[in-house]
Amino acid sequence: MADEKAGAILAALGGAGNVVEVEGCITRLRTEVRDPALVDEAALKRSSHGVLMAGTVVQVVVGPEADMIADDIADLL
Repeated sequence: MADEKAGAILAALGGAGNVVEVEGCITRLRTEVRDPALVDEAALKRSSHGVLMAGTVVQVVVGPEADMIADDIADLL
């Protein structure tokens, strides 16, 4: 299930080509994207508990499985 969630989050972040960096941090995915305009914030909110965006930094609140999802996204990149 985490790999499906990882795929959905990656797509909502604008795809692999838009993701500069992703890391898990306790309950959040901390990501940096190339073009924030490509981020589908509504889709991210459907796949998570919340989203915080500031410029090219996108934090996705996913709960305690953040590290596992970050690893799955890294595998997809």
